[in-house]
Amino acid sequence: MLVFDLDKQKEFSDSKHVEKVLASVEEGDVTVACWEPGQVSPNHCHPDATEIYFCFEGGGKMKTPDANIDVIPGSFVVHPPGELHEYTNGPERTLLFRVRYGGDMAARVKDWPSSLDWSPTSEDKEYFGN
Repeated sequence: MLVFDLDKQKEFSDSKHVEKVLASVEEGDVTVACWEPGQVSPNHCHPDATEIYFCFEGGGKMKTPDANIDVIPGSFVVHPPGELHEYTNGPERTLLFRVRYGGDMAARVKDWPSSLDWSPTSEDKEYFGN
């Protein structure tokens, strides 16, 4: 059994959102993701893993090619393998609990307009056909 106190695990940074892996379990992991107001994730997917977010506090918007939904405290968001998604945090600090599981949890990033330092890897380019 694994038990976590999310309040004790949260860690914020002004420069980028913080993802802190709390434990690895078989073919997956559990993570706390901490977001400052306005921070944006890369537009990415996990080709071989399911990714589940639970909003503990705060909130923002989750965008996929088919939807743009509000993420509020108590929300669960499930991304099946390969679903492209991008999270934009709202006006207050946000704490998300994330679970990923699958054969390979690697992310493939399509773009990240809010990050001037980002450039695609060769794997990203190959996956998205760039």
